[in-house]
Amino acid sequence: MLIADPHDPRLDDIRDLNKSDKSGEGLVIAEGHLVVSRLVSSRFPVRCIVGFANALKHYVETYGEPGCPMYEVDRATLAEVVGFDMHRGLVAAADRVAPLEVSEAISDAKTVVVLEGVGDHENIGSLFRNAAGMDVDAVLLGAGAADPLYRRSVRVSMGHVLRLPFARFDGGFTTWQRNLDLLADAGFHLVSLTPDNEAVHLAEALAGHDKVALMVGAEGPGLTEHAMRATHVRARIPMAEGTDSFNVATAAAIAFYERQRSLYQG
Repeated sequence: MLIADPHDPRLDDIRDLNKSDKSGEGLVIAEGHLVVSRLVSSRFPVRCIVGFANALKHYVETYGEPGCPMYEVDRATLAEVVGFDMHRGLVAAADRVAPLEVSEAISDAKTVVVLEGVGDHENIGSLFRNAAGMDVDAVLLGAGAADPLYRRSVRVSMGHVLRLPFARFDGGFTTWQRNLDLLADAGFHLVSLTPDNEAVHLAEALAGHDKVALMVGAEGPGLTEHAMRATHVRARIPMAEGTDSFNVATAAAIAFYERQRSLYQG
């Protein structure tokens, strides 16, 4: 259905994306063919897909009918509505749903990652993309972790935040760690990542464990002492002399790979 008026209320779900990620309106926004397709196949009910004529045609030919309204707009109209030139030419909005409980997210999991204080949305998106690519079953969010459904996180993750189960622990910065007992009681071996030279080698920390929870902290400060005390072991990634740390998404990716390697070797 063609919409030529940028003020048409049917476009309100994607309006002013340059000013808001729409989380305050209870929405999830996806951009581009691949991410939109992952939104459509996710647990989030899609309200509409908006795009250029050729983008909508390509979407249907590639992924099939989405089962929601599809609105055609030209480039100028879309730019006026969202607030910038959206060259991808395809955007979708969906309703948020009730968040998963931690017990639901880990019910069939063997490998999970726990995030404390990771507040950068691009890091969150990168972590989810890395986790999805390396057999991590769920992402658990501690205090200070940013919203995975923020528009930038969805985009950077290539839509994997829409596919990978995630849940948030209750509690503040000095209390959320008590909930890690849920993982220990479920049989997870809890490993906190730290650059401390006194920590054990990551490969040693992971060897021989059927279920593992890898915990990473924010850029700079890393994990709190409260969090590390709640884990079974502190592990380090060996680094070349003169370096002190990795980007959190990079460190997590290395840990995910080492976890994969330990499983295949075991």
